[in-house]
Amino acid sequence: MSLAADWTTALLAELPYAQDLRRKVHAEPRTGGYEQPTAALVAAAIGQPDAPAVAEGRIIRIGPADGPAIAVRAELDALPIVERTGVPWASANGAMHACGHDVHLAALTALARSARTLDLPVAMLALLQPREESFPLGAKDFVESAELARHDVRAVIGAHVQPRIPVGEVAATPGPVNASFDDVAITVSGRGGHAAYPQDARDPIVAAAAIVLALQQVVSRRTDPLAPTVLTIGAIHAGQASNVIPETASLLASLRTYSEAERVRLLDLIGTIAAHTALAYGCTAVTEASLGEPVLDNDPALTEAVWAQLSPQGLTLSAPLRSCGSDDFSFYSALFPALMMFVGVRTAGSFEQQPSLHSALFLPGDDAVERVARAMLAGFLGACSLVID
Repeated sequence: MSLAADWTTALLAELPYAQDLRRKVHAEPRTGGYEQPTAALVAAAIGQPDAPAVAEGRIIRIGPADGPAIAVRAELDALPIVERTGVPWASANGAMHACGHDVHLAALTALARSARTLDLPVAMLALLQPREESFPLGAKDFVESAELARHDVRAVIGAHVQPRIPVGEVAATPGPVNASFDDVAITVSGRGGHAAYPQDARDPIVAAAAIVLALQQVVSRRTDPLAPTVLTIGAIHAGQASNVIPETASLLASLRTYSEAERVRLLDLIGTIAAHTALAYGCTAVTEASLGEPVLDNDPALTEAVWAQLSPQGLTLSAPLRSCGSDDFSFYSALFPALMMFVGVRTAGSFEQQPSLHSALFLPGDDAVERVARAMLAGFLGACSLVID
């Protein structure tokens, strides 16, 4: 039998164990920076409790002790969301695996445990990565770690559940598939005073409101309409009383784009617009950007190699999927040939009729563990065909 057939058989035998693990992980979620118990649980489940630690995560090598390796990533962290699914194994600690990371971890566990029973031609690295959802981003820690650097990584594979795609389909799209993501904080300073004497003050709230409106033109009038870009003002904070003009107002925004050059240009433009608009109201504005993920760019050759491996795993290639969502998997794609696949979990009806990612009701069935594991296997086999070609 072939490696693909042998591995698939071994993988299916591991699914009951992996699905049970998924429920354990889901019931005890850990938010970013506190994932050590989850990492220890999964490492022990894979069979290597003493795996090298990187930050709160682990890196586990399976197969040949030296030579090239293909990495497969799963995320450890949950979100600060109060779960409302009502299942017996729901979380009760104020956090929730509302983005499918419990499914990804269970799928990688099944893949890794089954890999241990085989004679792999290329080593597999199981990346149990922390802090995908929060700063400082865990993938950045991993790509900068000495532990990952000591392996000859030839490709990195990721698979993420996606309710926009029907069950049985997988999006494996070459080129950019997720946008860069940056946080932007704008602090507007004026002169506080009595609400009855506005002429003696310089109102930062009015200036902040004008900045919000002015920034709406960044996408509609200062950006190529064919270049995906999203600028969102997500929070405004100012004042504590109705009869007081405060000293300051603050805005929190996020910027997403598909171009590194646009990313730099637009961050500079946001600062310029904020400063000049505030000046028109007698105030000042200081803009600070916290750089997040770069653009997630799927390697075309790797992507095409994986296409041929999907059908034998019972998976169908879906229509291309690109979005302005972001994922720190992009740090891997910036350094290695990488592929992020999106695995369908939409069971019926339209996308709008089902809970979305990051919803307190989002809960793929246990059967999603098998499909994500099969997608990961297809990714590994496709990468392997390029490494040993």
